[in-house]
Amino acid sequence: MPPSLEMRNLTKQYGTFTALNALNLKLDGGKCVGFLGPNGAGKTTTLKMLTDMIFPTQGECFINGISVQQDRKRALAEAGVLIESPEIYPSLTPNQALEMVADLRGVPAAERKDRIRSALEEVKMVDWADKRVGRFSKGMKQRINIAAALVHDPSVVVLDEPSTGLDPRGMAEVRAIIRGLKKSQRLIFMSSHILSEVVDVCDDVALIDRGKLLFYDTLANVTSRFSDGHSSIDLSFARAIPPDAVQGRIGTLPGIGSVTLLDPRRLRIKYTGGIETQERLVESVAQMHLGLVSAGESESALEEIYLSQISRGD
Repeated sequence: MPPSLEMRNLTKQYGTFTALNALNLKLDGGKCVGFLGPNGAGKTTTLKMLTDMIFPTQGECFINGISVQQDRKRALAEAGVLIESPEIYPSLTPNQALEMVADLRGVPAAERKDRIRSALEEVKMVDWADKRVGRFSKGMKQRINIAAALVHDPSVVVLDEPSTGLDPRGMAEVRAIIRGLKKSQRLIFMSSHILSEVVDVCDDVALIDRGKLLFYDTLANVTSRFSDGHSSIDLSFARAIPPDAVQGRIGTLPGIGSVTLLDPRRLRIKYTGGIETQERLVESVAQMHLGLVSAGESESALEEIYLSQISRGD
């Protein structure tokens, strides 16, 4: 059975202030879903109710079909959670810290050593397993925090802005870890207000503002739906793109609306259609042997959608 998360009519009020207003959201399958919104939009409030850290005013949350509010222990047994980056005792090593977490999580003693090593492998910290955490950088500590969320091998992982406050290297390391988690068919629900992060690691995106869900869909469908029927992808090349290839060979491919050269080795394609069209375009460009090395959703397209949808509430 694929992993799932569901929020039904989820509402949280503090006096007359509504932090979350009747959120209905259902997620299924192994993928990464970005929970996007400005600071104060209700993202962390949602995650805290989803993990029973605070109680909803109305509504209910489900993890793998089990109600968090009705059967907290069983619902959260399959969830790994990292919210607001807890501190680790600086005198402990990762092995010692994860041993404590594994014990609290009910991992059988006979399995703990293997589970701890596996979690450290997923966050690429095996070589640091017996070093004191107090000597670690902030990014390294965050990787250990993620390992703590994985030590009981959950099918659902909930992350609250996991790269916030990290330097560029730390952010890149955390994003690489999240991409790796998707390979094990886990459902990752990750809040963020960093658009580049969502574009880089997420398959789907849900946008929330002022406690209300504005939309939820795949990244490709979102950019197509809110961009006058056009989606866009950015392509990067190992070497400078020949001028005749931009508007000539690439610009004449079926479905392309426009091609923009961002710099000598990067270009942006606007096209009509969904993920199937994107796949066909990338395959066609790759077959031109121009040195294509990467292709991904355009961050600028999501930024335009984000700003236009958020500004409507002003």
